[in-house]
Amino acid sequence: MTSLSPHGAFAAPQPRARVAVAMSGGVDSSVAAALLVEQGHDVVGVHLKLNAAAAADKRPRSCCSLDDSLDARAVCARLGIPFYVIDFTAAFQRQVIDYFVASYRRGLTPNPCVMCNRTVKTAQLLEKVREFGCDRLATGHYAAIRADAETGAPALVRPADRRKDQTYFLWGTAREHLPHLLFPLAGYGKDEVRAQAGRHGFRSWNKPDSQEVCFVPGDYRALLRPRLEGAQGQPAPGAGGTLPGAFVDAGGRVLGEHGGLAFYTIGQRRGLGIGGGEPLYVVALRPAANEVVLGPAAALFGDTLTLGGVNWVSCAPPAGPIEATVKVRYAHAGTAARLTPLAGGRWRADFAEPVRAITPGQAAAFYRGEVLLGGGWIEAGGTAAGGMAARG
Repeated sequence: MTSLSPHGAFAAPQPRARVAVAMSGGVDSSVAAALLVEQGHDVVGVHLKLNAAAAADKRPRSCCSLDDSLDARAVCARLGIPFYVIDFTAAFQRQVIDYFVASYRRGLTPNPCVMCNRTVKTAQLLEKVREFGCDRLATGHYAAIRADAETGAPALVRPADRRKDQTYFLWGTAREHLPHLLFPLAGYGKDEVRAQAGRHGFRSWNKPDSQEVCFVPGDYRALLRPRLEGAQGQPAPGAGGTLPGAFVDAGGRVLGEHGGLAFYTIGQRRGLGIGGGEPLYVVALRPAANEVVLGPAAALFGDTLTLGGVNWVSCAPPAGPIEATVKVRYAHAGTAARLTPLAGGRWRADFAEPVRAITPGQAAAFYRGEVLLGGGWIEAGGTAAGGMAARG
């Protein structure tokens, strides 16, 4: 992990900036607020009410429960800063939950955390906190902003603690918003953050990290099923629904029956109900035929993908092909690739080596060294020799 002293290598706001801090109730955002207060800024704590159903939950690894709101309020009281709750339930429903359901309906695998960060938690929240006189918004993300050595323009870069790097989730951030964003934890490791929380007496100092989709109560199928089925609770026809269909191999041979296209994703092995022989994985979804394609582990690898909805957060859109490291999921270490512009603002990535489980609907983020250049939504993946496979 890169060794950086706290705050030493990253851009910092001018003294006495009026800063709103997005307070989830967790240890990271609590310490982010405390650091800004210590630095002498005029700090305002804001907690987002995003989902009415989650507010009543007490899930230890979620971030939107009533307990989280109370924890955020307690931190602000301890720091002596104002605390506000902002009701974004309508925006969250429209921008995140509806997107989540619509993606499955189209036979895609969504990434709601990326969508939430690019819409509700950045663009819309920045606009809202300006009503409090705040021109800057801080979060507890493990990310950093650094001035470009040549242009002086802000760039979004990886934090000191690479194990907690969350820049992948921020590729959708508008470039013009970077001057207004702060990441106080840029130079800190997670252990240091928990130690800071303990020093301040925050009861969240040992709170587990949020690891769940905040609006999903356990099994995501429980949320999807009533939204994808008709009024009488019957499976509705159409791509990505709950209508049973066929498991097939690459050649179209029927291997069994699946329980609904929405309940499977690329790379899945468990829960298929297909036994015997070598292990089989979901390698493609075919919404038009309502088929789930199964194959061996080797069939999961591809060396090219196409992207839509591309956003360049740390640079202007390149005029031609560029070399970058591309991550196709948060846990992916990244693979060297050549990015080539296509018609209609779309891009193609050709990888230097095969990548496992390229999943339409998921996000890909582009890096050059420590800098997050941008990212986009995966529309199709495949092999250069075999052609692209759009959702199978």
